Amino acid sequence: MIALGGGLDLNWGKAFASLPFMLEGLRITIYIAVFGLLFGYILGLAAGIARTTSIKVLNYIAMVYIEAIRGTPILVQAVWLYFGFNQLLMQWAGWRVTENIAGIIVIAVNAGAYIAEIVRGSIQSIEKGQQEAGRSLGLTAVQTFIHIIFPQALKRMIPPLGNQFIISLKDTSLLSVIAVGELLRNSQEIVANDFNAFEIYTLLAALYFLLTLMLTLCLRWIERKLGARL
Repeated sequence: MIALGGGLDLNWGKAFASLPFMLEGLRITIYIAVFGLLFGYILGLAAGIARTTSIKVLNYIAMVYIEAIRGTPILVQAVWLYFGFNQLLMQWAGWRVTENIAGIIVIAVNAGAYIAEIVRGSIQSIEKGQQEAGRSLGLTAVQTFIHIIFPQALKRMIPPLGNQFIISLKDTSLLSVIAVGELLRNSQEIVANDFNAFEIYTLLAALYFLLTLMLTLCLRWIERKLGARL
């Protein structure tokens, strides 16, 4: 225990004893982030491609989805799904979405909207002459997109995708508002019981920093590997 002026005592031993409970929250954070970003990437890829298509119905649906999600805070999306939509589900079907599943859905839907814009911008940044070159080689529009346009767009979208992944990872901390037992919520429970806010929240910040640092290094490695191949 470290005693400071003004009667403040820092008990790091007690804080580190609470680390296993914090790490359990970290496990939930990683679980939600991984699956949320996986589904978010699939959703964003589909919506982003739909925004570049000439099929008006798909283009319009994707646009409405993107604007609706980007125009509302993720916190509002979380409480709407978990408290609002769950209320309807209980009345209509007699069941509800669990906290962790709701967290995955929120991260996926939110990240998907931003990823869609990254995908759209990357595809549209490819020179139109590339499309014409593919057609001159006898490729169909779909074959040209798959073999010529998308590989080039993928290389350009990797850096902004990495940034979005990091943002979405940190956004998982907002899911404590819907009772997801992630890292922040578990830390808050420890503070409520032990009244050691400084130590616990310092450890909390350190864990988030290490998590985002590892993700950043991993994304840079992937960027180098893909950049060398594309």
